[in-house]
Amino acid sequence: MEDDVVEAELLRDNNENRFLTGIASATIAVAIAFLMVSVVFTEVADKSLAADSVDYGIRVPVWERGSLDYVTNLSNGFVMEFGNYEILETENEWNSTHVFVEYDIPIEEGGAAPNGKISLAYWRPNVPEGVQVPVIAEFGPYFQEPSVQTPTIEVPGSWLGEMIIDQILPHGYAFAQISVTGTGRSNHCMDLMGTAEQLGNDAAVSWLGSQDWSNGNVAMIGKSYDGSTPWQAAMFGNEHLKTIVPISGLIGVKELMWKNGSSEARAPIMHNGVYGSYGIDGDEEDYGNLCPDYIIGPGTGVSAWMFGSEVAGDYWAERYFLDRVLENYGGSVYLIQGMHDWNVDPHMAVPTINLLKDNGIESKGLFGQWDHDYPDRAIQLDERSELGGRGGEAFPEMIRFDWMQDLLEWFDWYLKGEGRSPELHVEIQSNQGSWRIEDRYPASDTTELVMSLGTELERVSGGQNVLPDASTGPVYQSMPLTEDLYIQGMPRLHVEVSTTTIGGQLYALLEDCDGDNCIHIGHAIMDLRYHEGGEELSSTWAPIVGTITAKMEFFALDAEISEGHTIRLSLLSTGEDYLPASTSSIVTISEGEGSTLQLDIFDHEEKMYWDPPVCTHTVCLS
Repeated sequence: MEDDVVEAELLRDNNENRFLTGIASATIAVAIAFLMVSVVFTEVADKSLAADSVDYGIRVPVWERGSLDYVTNLSNGFVMEFGNYEILETENEWNSTHVFVEYDIPIEEGGAAPNGKISLAYWRPNVPEGVQVPVIAEFGPYFQEPSVQTPTIEVPGSWLGEMIIDQILPHGYAFAQISVTGTGRSNHCMDLMGTAEQLGNDAAVSWLGSQDWSNGNVAMIGKSYDGSTPWQAAMFGNEHLKTIVPISGLIGVKELMWKNGSSEARAPIMHNGVYGSYGIDGDEEDYGNLCPDYIIGPGTGVSAWMFGSEVAGDYWAERYFLDRVLENYGGSVYLIQGMHDWNVDPHMAVPTINLLKDNGIESKGLFGQWDHDYPDRAIQLDERSELGGRGGEAFPEMIRFDWMQDLLEWFDWYLKGEGRSPELHVEIQSNQGSWRIEDRYPASDTTELVMSLGTELERVSGGQNVLPDASTGPVYQSMPLTEDLYIQGMPRLHVEVSTTTIGGQLYALLEDCDGDNCIHIGHAIMDLRYHEGGEELSSTWAPIVGTITAKMEFFALDAEISEGHTIRLSLLSTGEDYLPASTSSIVTISEGEGSTLQLDIFDHEEKMYWDPPVCTHTVCLS
């Protein structure tokens, strides 16, 4: 990272000249492109053209960015417009300032209640006296934790903080890093996104927005756990929180590890086994880690796997954020998700993006075929992309070297009111690498293609029984396609089944096959006690009598299947990193019109496709 920053500094003078030169050529390119835009984008084009009389710098629609000189040969993206401000120097070598933010923890939370204390470090630009600036903040459990090798919260994180400080702070932004409860130097327990953590995050947002050097506007950004804290803070409707940028974040903790009642292997131990050691360092303050939720966490996870629901209390309800965001939040959302994310599955973003839009929250989506990572990391995206339907087919087109510039433009608008209003669309990449624009996702202009098991999808191997040991099950395959097929969203598999005991589980694998060469398209899983779909039990410990219809839904996918290829559907009792069902049973599949695969397809000729800046990093050229 440090070498890349130094190299970027050397490029800066040359880039400034070529970027200025690029403005004129980009203006011509934009005018030409607008003539080619479909009717769907006429309104967008007119709005952009009408604003040409105002000098907003190098800001063009996303479909024109491929023609500009972004830095594309380093390991991450860079802004195209370098700011005027230096960092404000402080007493330490990292030019940061550390404070503790105090807040009240409810007594029932135990631990350090009622005296909450949040550890916060911030960096400021050296602006003229009296000039106030907005704040971009990252909240998470990884600052100053030995297990993730961050020596102190005063050091900018190498994964995101360094880039924001180097590229966006000079444009007149402050940046902050905040340790959530029970981590780093923050007190209380590691609450795994519970009430105490939520209240601490809200208190830190209020503190950042109320300083005399702040303009009152705060943004939150982060990936994974750090991408979940923005959802937490947005629940409160805090007047200072103007925008959030969740990157592969959680809308709820249970939703991370359960899908239609089926449990990931990590689910029963997530609280204590994965994050339990955070904040425990052997000193006298460790008493603050004795919290009720820390004690019941493992039991709650195990019971959810065994019984399919919350046995007692509201552990999971406390840790579900989206409903309160939709009710209370008044800011905007820039939602970023990897469609091949193995850690935080894309159902956190799809159909969440549509729920946000439908509730009047200004929202944009960026959904690429990457893993659990940022959109612009060339090396990581290369290492974590595998052929066979695991991102490899979309590399290197998945790398978005325009992302840092995109963030700058987003923050300029929502934190300063400067520049152009961002286009509130969804940028989606197919599994074969092509980028297009949708107004929402899944889109509203799809056609449903229905294929019945046993007819359009012929059983080519296996019997009709799915054994509980995941060793065998039926495999269905279509005839070769007579034309290219474009699939998006969340396909459904509604399958009639019968079981020998009280439950059972189904895992469905969807593949694109060229002869015997098949690649992963998507997958679905369901504990049959949830056969109606959703999060509510359809049946408990009573035996399932007769035939039921399991209404399975695939994780979000976007796929192109070529003419002559076939679609393959395989059924097993489990797959990916999911546990066998606690209610193991032989599951018998009924074929016919009652068992169907339902795909949402669209006409690609009616969509706008474009190419992002082309990667020139060595990992793309090798």
